[in-house]
Amino acid sequence: MSQNIQLSEQPSTKKKMIILAVIVGVTLLLAAVIWGNPPQSKRFKPSKASQMTVATKLLAPQYYQVIVESFGTVKPRTESILFSQVSGQINDVSMQFRDGGFFEKGDVLVQLDDRDHKSDVKVSQANLLSANQVLLEEQARVSQAQTDWQRLGNGKTASALVLRQPQLEAAKAKVLSAQAQLDKAELSLERTKIIAPYAGRILKKQVGLGQVVSANTQLATIFAVDYVEIRLPIKNKDLSLINLPEEYRDIGEQGNKNDVKLTSDLMGHQEWHGKIVRTESAIDEQSQQLYVVAQINRPYDATTSNGAPIKIGQYVTAEIQGRALTSALVIPSSAIYQGSYVYTVEKGLLMRKEITLGWQNGKQAIVKSGLVAGDVLVLTSLGQVSSGTPVSIEGQPREINQKKSNKKRRGKSKENRENIVRKKGAKQTEGESL
Repeated sequence: MSQNIQLSEQPSTKKKMIILAVIVGVTLLLAAVIWGNPPQSKRFKPSKASQMTVATKLLAPQYYQVIVESFGTVKPRTESILFSQVSGQINDVSMQFRDGGFFEKGDVLVQLDDRDHKSDVKVSQANLLSANQVLLEEQARVSQAQTDWQRLGNGKTASALVLRQPQLEAAKAKVLSAQAQLDKAELSLERTKIIAPYAGRILKKQVGLGQVVSANTQLATIFAVDYVEIRLPIKNKDLSLINLPEEYRDIGEQGNKNDVKLTSDLMGHQEWHGKIVRTESAIDEQSQQLYVVAQINRPYDATTSNGAPIKIGQYVTAEIQGRALTSALVIPSSAIYQGSYVYTVEKGLLMRKEITLGWQNGKQAIVKSGLVAGDVLVLTSLGQVSSGTPVSIEGQPREINQKKSNKKRRGKSKENRENIVRKKGAKQTEGESL
């Protein structure tokens, strides 16, 4: 019984060995095929065809008017506070005595009750008449004293007291005092009318009709309207590009009163034209910048204002006319990267160039070094690109080399496919022979 079991197990073991040998053989065969046919990558030489199209500008020296930008707030030329110099009740005000009202020099803005002051004038006039009467009487006495002394003096010199000189001088003093009192009363009467000292505008009023005011009561804040001023800071790098007006002790004012355009978007687009009239004498301690003062003449005339008139305290931006450069390389500020380099096109390749700027604003820049006339500046905004990248110029046909390169690449692809087919056929023949 046991012998039969051993005989049956021998064929099973033999069968397993055969299967194992077949598996090992197939595995070795596959390894040999893979080893003999490594994968081939479809690699080509770097393409010389343009990878992007860029807009460019051919650089050439040009005439350029430098415009220096600044900003500031509008201030009045003269700002004053009207005070009452006498007391009284306000019984009349001008129609223009209101916030924002215009007035001319000499206009009566406020009228105080003047009846008390008129009475004071009359009293002073009466006192003056009395003093004049006393003076006339004293002059008559002096004349009589001189006549009497000539008749009774026996040729001697009369004293001042005999000739009533002290009494005469006292009478004259009373006349002068009465005249001064009259002048003061008339001045007080005149001051019951608050008169505009110049052509201006009411900034803010503090009193109204019927109010009783005393001396030194603040009535209103006013400002002159003949012109307004704007204090403008100038960047240190821009100072050499402006010929500023300067005042010298020995030769007076030198320099130019440059034109300046001032704009604001407070109430739509507003625009005014003025001039730089003076340069301040000191550098501002906080900003460490020099300030100039721009002036707009007659800013509240309809012909001057573009839209609504300018407002005191309004923020404006300024464009100051600077020097005129006859031969400058001007490029857009948008073409400059990190403030230090640009891209140009040379023989179809993108080239990076380091530059030094002589001046720059928000839109344009003047190149001091790094570029020359004839360079082709790239205007298109670029991302991460490397120098030497092939490019084509916008508006010009692409190079024929790109077509040739594409044709060669297609030919190489076809050749590679044919090689792969041939290798596959050889592998199949080799498998059949095995």
